[in-house]
Amino acid sequence: MDNELQGRTAHVAAIRERAEAEMKAIGIDETFIGKLVDTFYGRVLAQPELGPVFDARLSGRWPEHMEKMKSFWSAVAFRNGAYGGKPVQAHLGVANMTPELFPKWLELFAATLDDIAPNDEAKAWFMATAERIAKSLTLSLFYNPALDDPALKRA
Repeated sequence: MDNELQGRTAHVAAIRERAEAEMKAIGIDETFIGKLVDTFYGRVLAQPELGPVFDARLSGRWPEHMEKMKSFWSAVAFRNGAYGGKPVQAHLGVANMTPELFPKWLELFAATLDDIAPNDEAKAWFMATAERIAKSLTLSLFYNPALDDPALKRA
């Protein structure tokens, strides 16, 4: 049992080391993560369709949300376990959230990366990751398997 735990610990440490090396190679550090989150969410608030949805949910809790998002992106980039939340549950029941908002979120994220990413490789990594996250959340929140029923498609 101890050997198994030591093996898992070493495996997790190796994953973190690889992630840190990958991020360092493309110019990403915690300072960039903070700038990305601050810049992006500042733009989200100013965006006419996204801003009201986010602000209605987070009004009075923006500082906590910003710290949570910094932990989230740090955990994603550096595989450091900094985030322990449940993104799908956090987004359930958000008033006025629709699948159509996710492409707008991604456009704004891409524009933010265009402005602040240290290089094209960093932008590509963050965009690919954001696209996977958006797809996962969209499917988790809005997908209805009954709509894929072949009988319904023939009707």
